[in-house]
Parts: sequence; structure tokens; C-alpha cells
Amino acid sequence: MERVCVAVRVRPHRSAENADGFQWKVDNNRISLQRSQDTPVPGISFPFDHVLDEKCSNGLAYELLAKEIIGAAVEGFNGTVFAYGQTSSGKTYTMNGSECDPGIIFLAVKDIFAKVEKTSDREFLIRVSYMEIYNEEINDLFTVGNQKLQIHESLERGVFVAGLREEIVNSPDKVLNLIKNGEANRHFGETNMNARSSRSHTIFRMVIESKAKDNVSCNISSSDDVVRISILNLVDLAGSERVAKTGAGGVRLKEGKHINKSLMMLANVINKLSEGGKQRGHIPYRDSKLTRILQPALGGNAKTSIICTVAPEEIHIEETKGTLQFASRAKKITNCVQVNEILTDAALLKRQKLEIEELRRKLQGSHAGILEQEILKLRNDMLKYELEKEKLATELEEERRLQKERNLCIKDQQLKTDDISNLEPPEFDEVSSRGCSRDDDDDDDVFKNASFKASPNAFVVKRSNYSMQPDRSPLSDTFGDFADEDTWMKMNKGYKADLNSLLFSSPERRVQSLPSQECSSENYLREIENIRSQLKKVTDERDEFEVRSLQSVFL
Repeated sequence: MERVCVAVRVRPHRSAENADGFQWKVDNNRISLQRSQDTPVPGISFPFDHVLDEKCSNGLAYELLAKEIIGAAVEGFNGTVFAYGQTSSGKTYTMNGSECDPGIIFLAVKDIFAKVEKTSDREFLIRVSYMEIYNEEINDLFTVGNQKLQIHESLERGVFVAGLREEIVNSPDKVLNLIKNGEANRHFGETNMNARSSRSHTIFRMVIESKAKDNVSCNISSSDDVVRISILNLVDLAGSERVAKTGAGGVRLKEGKHINKSLMMLANVINKLSEGGKQRGHIPYRDSKLTRILQPALGGNAKTSIICTVAPEEIHIEETKGTLQFASRAKKITNCVQVNEILTDAALLKRQKLEIEELRRKLQGSHAGILEQEILKLRNDMLKYELEKEKLATELEEERRLQKERNLCIKDQQLKTDDISNLEPPEFDEVSSRGCSRDDDDDDDVFKNASFKASPNAFVVKRSNYSMQPDRSPLSDTFGDFADEDTWMKMNKGYKADLNSLLFSSPERRVQSLPSQECSSENYLREIENIRSQLKKVTDERDEFEVRSLQSVFL
């Protein structure tokens, strides 16, 4: 197990400090906060593997933090170097540098090819890629139109970005030209704190394959020998920022939200990894694309160095404290470092060796330089075919997933259509006869429940939901059906009443009458037509959806 190397770099002051304020002091790989008269602030002192002050150059930072990792990458170990810190603290300058003071990426590329030249007993194949994570979307910086790439994982390749363009290189100058072109496609923006602020995380990746050279004198081929594959990641993270200081708005505000979110996910992963083995629990690598890509470097099998850059001004004290706390937790991470060796034909170097061996024999002699360029061109073409094959496989997998979803959609739609088709409405004549006629012998015309039992000769009417309510109940023409005059006098003890006046003086009573057959039939027919039209519409939509699905499959 090997611990992650963590260093802190303090950038130079940009403004004159207040003599009565606070300041950060660097002393023997320790950084602490002090008051104006060298009085330390209790509890704010952090030790690290290396603490670099304002006078430190990029060359010295490379020697202390990255040179060992670069040498190990040539020998087959995975390696990662990344810069972390708030915006305008010097991360991009540390990784990219300037013409007068080249950064870690420039020095690493030069150093790799120098070590390859010195290793005479092995054959090397180096390919590079350059990507950015902008608003949680992965873009290829070598190809402008290659955007929104997806992350995949396989047993042979581990975690990788599908469809990312890779270039086989044979010189540091070609690599640096590719980086220069990629930087032109990167997202930058102006804020109140930085005139050229990085608005995305960038990852420059070098894949180094090596294999022992064949023993030509003994006529022994080493095509079955072990192939070493190492991946070197050089990462320039966008800086965390506060809207109150950057003055970001609109697009810049949206970019800042995505940057802060991904850095917060990175901090969560660091917190989990810094805990003890039994208390660690689940590590949320998949919460962001940055942590997913850096998964092998964080708690994996890679040698890792983290450079935390801080701003010394008093106005940035809180941000600097946060960065130092992040660095302190990162110190506790341990990785299981080992050489990556494979015995299968998955290595690109192994796949290409047999195809170019015959061509190499023909190249011996005159025009060696031109013919070597032809070899490089052929290798790049083969790599392009490999990437195209990988891209087609990814698209085929996605198309199969979409086809499966379409089939499920069609099946659900079919079930819904069948359910509607099974709803057979009753005939109108049957309903009409039940509501408007009397059948003494039919038991179906009686309400059959616990609270109502009709007599054998009762006249029962079922009320339809579509009946129209009359305003008033009709009154009988005479009271003859109810009582005669003699009966009335007996009931009322000789009181005589004028039946005509009683008839005309009694108030009319509002009741709910029986439904009208004409109104009920019209409403019911209208409802049947609506159901039939809905059924026809659903059936048409289903047929159209099946046609589109078949067309998408055969196109």
C-alpha cells in the first residue's frame, strides 16, 4: 500500500497586504495562519509532504511531485497528478505553465520520451487523448464535434470514455502541438477574480504500452511475452468559486454551479477514502463523471500526487482553510500500486505487431525516416478503425436498449386497446324497455338489495343517469281516485271543504320524476359514439407507433 503524495503551493501576492492583518507562513513543509506580529492562530496549522512558497518554480514542483510518477509510468505503473484549489489560485499555471516557466504537463511529456529513448530493451507505443468535463458533459478536445461522450467499464480496459479520439505519437513535439490545439477548444471565461478562468476540468491522458524486444540473433519471437500497459492522467481541475466574489451571472453562474457540484462530489469521495477500512462503507464514485474517471487514481492501483494551490490574500482565508482541510484528508488515502501486465491480445501494441512486422523488414535500408512516418500513419489508421469499431458497438447496444423500450411501449398500448375493445355496451332497446315499461314477471326490474324488497305486483322503475328532471309533478284532475265526499266528512267529523278550492289552493310540489325516453336515448347514443371514437383513435395511434418502430429498426 502506498499513500497519496499531497503538496500545497502558495501563489505570489497580487496586492499589498495589510500590515495589521493575517498572513500564511510556510515553514519546513508546514503552513500555518499567523497574525501581524508572528503570533500563530491556534488550530490552523497543517503539515504536508511538501509545502511550496511563492518563490517555487514549476520545475521544482515537477521534480518534487511528478518526476517519480512519470518514471513509474514508463515502467508500467498507473499514475495521476492533479491540481486542486479555488479559482485564480494558480492551478492552470502549475499544470500548463508559460514559455519562461513550463508546467508539469510539458515537463512530463519531455521526460517520458527521454526515458523511452534510454530504455533500449523494450519497444514502446504511446497514444494520447485530451478531454474536458464541461457542465457534467465529456467533450473531446482533439475533435470539436465529438461531444457528450459516455463512460464505460470493461475487464480489460477498466474505466474508459467510449468514442474518445486517441492519437499515436512518436515525439514530444507532436504531443505538444496536439495539446496546443486542444487548449484552443477548451472553455474559458472572464470573472471578477480571473481574466481567463477555466470553466471546465481537463484530463490529458497518455497510454504507454511496452514490450520486450525480440531476440533476432536467436530467431526467437516474443509475441507471447507480457505487455505492460500504464495510464498517466494529468488533470487540471476548475477552481471552486463564490458568486459574491466572482460576480458570475447567466452562463458563468451555471458553469460555476456545475464546477462546485463536481468538486463537492470529489471531496465526498476523499472523505470516504480517508476513513478507516471498516467504517468506509460505500464510496460514491458514480456521483459525478470526474470521480468516475479518476476512480483508479483514488483508492485504486495508481501512484497519485495532489497539488493544492492556495491564495495568500487575507480576503481568501476561508477558501484557503477549506483547501487545506481537503488536502489533510487526502493525505490519509492509500492505493494498492502494481505493475499492469497483460497476457491477452487486448493490447494495441500486440495487435499491431504482426501486421507491421513484414512492413518493417522492407523498411530497413534507405529512406528509413520517410518509411517510419508511414508506419506511424498505418498505426494511427488502425487505431482509428479500433475506435470506430468501439463506437459502432456502443451505438448497437444503445439501439437494442431503445428497441426493447419500444417493444414494451407497444405491448402496453396493445393491452390498453384490448381492454377498451372488451368493453361491450348493452343494447339501447334493452335499457329503454327497462326504464320506461312495466314487466310484472321480470325480476331483473326490481332493486335487489338488503334495504329494499319489492312486493310481487309492485311497479318499479330504475332511474337512468341521463334522465331530465321536470320542474313540478303533475296533479290529478279529480280527487275521485282518493276519496268521495261521504268518506271525507267521516274523516273530518262533518267538516265540509270545497274540493275545487282545495285543489287550486294546494301548492305545487317539486319532485324528481321518471326519465324521458327521448332524452335518455339521445344522451346514451352520444356516449356510445364518444367511446367508439376514442377506441378508433387509440387503435390508429397504436398502428402508427408500430409502423414508426419498424421503420426505425430497418433504417
